Amino acid sequence: MTTPTELTLFADYFQIHVCDAEGDGDLSDAWTKQAIADHLAVAEDALGIGTVVNVNVSVTVVVLPQEPSDDSSAFDHVVEAGLHVPSGRLMVMGCTDYGPDAPTFEVASGWNRVRVSQSNLARAAQADIDSDESPETTEKIRIQVWPAAERPATVIKRWHHPAVTAP
Repeated sequence: MTTPTELTLFADYFQIHVCDAEGDGDLSDAWTKQAIADHLAVAEDALGIGTVVNVNVSVTVVVLPQEPSDDSSAFDHVVEAGLHVPSGRLMVMGCTDYGPDAPTFEVASGWNRVRVSQSNLARAAQADIDSDESPETTEKIRIQVWPAAERPATVIKRWHHPAVTAP
């Protein structure tokens, strides 16, 4: 297991991207109503991770040699998807970040599986644009990546935004 890398990314348009560093990463047709509900837009060489806030989020990236154990009970929302990374370099960035400056990670060349585990969602949503001002209210995203055959996206655990009540 590699050492986790901690990042702070601006989740502009309520999303961050994970993609092949040399791919086109086009998610324009991937953000369907279902993708928004799943917090995950999927293209062959790119994934869009939906966030509950439009500010900085805390991101931990972990590259693994094999599938990790299921610890979804420790998170609010967990999804997985296949991602084709022919270059062997995975880029993680805010959707409006400049690609050449984005962090990259060495992964197995070819198909990988990406598990996205999100936590602190209710507190981040409640704090909204002020959520990144305190660790107690910052949205947290863990991205785990390991080599695996192509498989469809799966929602392992679904979080529902609390209903907004009228005053």
